[in-house]
Amino acid sequence: MTVEPQGELRRPSSQAFPTEESQAPGAASYRIVRTLRLRNENLPGVLGEVATAIGSAGGNLGDIRTVQRGSRHVVRDIDVSTTDLHMLEVVLDQIRILSHTTLLDVRDEVLRVHLGGKLRVVPKYPVHSVADLRRVYTPGVAEVCRLIAADPGVADRYTGINNSVAVVTDGTAILGLGNIGAVAGMPVIEGKCALMAQMVGIDAYPLLVRPGSPAAIVEAIAQISPTYGAIQLEDIAAPHCFEIAPALQDRLDIPVMHDDQHGTATVVLAALLRAASLTGLNLSSLSAGVIGLGAAGSAIAQLLMRYQGRPVLGAGRTPDSVERLRAAGGEAVEMEELLAKADVVIATTAQPGLIRPEQVRPGQIIFALSNPLPEIEPERAMDAGAILAVDGSVVNNLLGFPGLYRGALDTKARRFTTEMYLAAAEAIARLAQDDEVVPDSLDPRVHLSVARAVARAAVRSGVARVEPLPDYYDEVDRPEG
Repeated sequence: MTVEPQGELRRPSSQAFPTEESQAPGAASYRIVRTLRLRNENLPGVLGEVATAIGSAGGNLGDIRTVQRGSRHVVRDIDVSTTDLHMLEVVLDQIRILSHTTLLDVRDEVLRVHLGGKLRVVPKYPVHSVADLRRVYTPGVAEVCRLIAADPGVADRYTGINNSVAVVTDGTAILGLGNIGAVAGMPVIEGKCALMAQMVGIDAYPLLVRPGSPAAIVEAIAQISPTYGAIQLEDIAAPHCFEIAPALQDRLDIPVMHDDQHGTATVVLAALLRAASLTGLNLSSLSAGVIGLGAAGSAIAQLLMRYQGRPVLGAGRTPDSVERLRAAGGEAVEMEELLAKADVVIATTAQPGLIRPEQVRPGQIIFALSNPLPEIEPERAMDAGAILAVDGSVVNNLLGFPGLYRGALDTKARRFTTEMYLAAAEAIARLAQDDEVVPDSLDPRVHLSVARAVARAAVRSGVARVEPLPDYYDEVDRPEG
């Protein structure tokens, strides 16, 4: 039995996955995406007029597909993303006044893709005859059950447990929407499962739990954990996430990761390594500061400290977040001091415009990661003297979690280690091309390279139960498996 994504995942042209920050419940960390069907007069410059109208209203232009071409008119579908519905209406008003363009339709393709959910379960061996039934189910399955009862270790060979991941949420910090409930978060969790299936061939299953105390959530997941080879926690709000992830890992002998923390931190570190390389700098020798110490910010600070081997500056909004930073070896400072001292500034606050251009120090690297609006727009930071600046569209957790889990499952790792996160970050950074800060997240080869690095790190750090053959990742094609 395998879990497959419904439909085909296609490479986006300009849309980005949001950075998932659970520090700021209620913050909008998404964009409205609509498909506009337009009839353009077949004249030079008409498509440019459309693009200008969309941009002048604040919209972002996505994919453009020609539907019909005639001698006088061209019908096109154009994907447009906006920060909210009001901006979408402004975009539509700007298009309606164009003299050579007619707006034919506005479609919500996102909702269409979600009809009936994004996953389906299909058997690896379909049953077409009584003989098939006897092999797949009764009576033949009894022999397999007896084998496992006599030697539970063979379950990895004769069941799908070791290729399965539970993707779990309580719905308390869905994207940046906040505490909207586990059911409302199901589309996000299904999406994670679909991506794992397509990118690395993992059978990932969505699992919703009711919000409760950290101890209750840990107990609930622990009770169903024998079904899975690993657990991925998603969109669980701070501060509960800081208790749930380590407590669950202490209970279980399989890998547990909270993607909002460690997945995000891994990809941010990868982007920082690449940014330092592009600017001719060495990240190890740069002073770093993190503004915003929620789930993502705290994990970024901790992973950076492990990589650099020295304290990271941190500016948090709550005493608990500051205490977490200090306990991990960081130095708590006010934001103004951090901006004045740090060579690398990472912001995860969900506060648009928090960093003013005059606070940017020439030569700094600025990662303003809140979506949809960053703490400072990259262009303004660069104009103010930053040597490189990026926003949250660069940090895509998809670059991290599929390869992390593939490598962990392939080694039957007992847990994730810092060495595995560091290995994943370094692998991601190495795969970026030309002036890219990160590589293409939809390239399956990227995920297999991350998996290889993670598997090797699991072996080196002593948490692996098995070691893949040296050429394992060269020969296996996980997405087709």
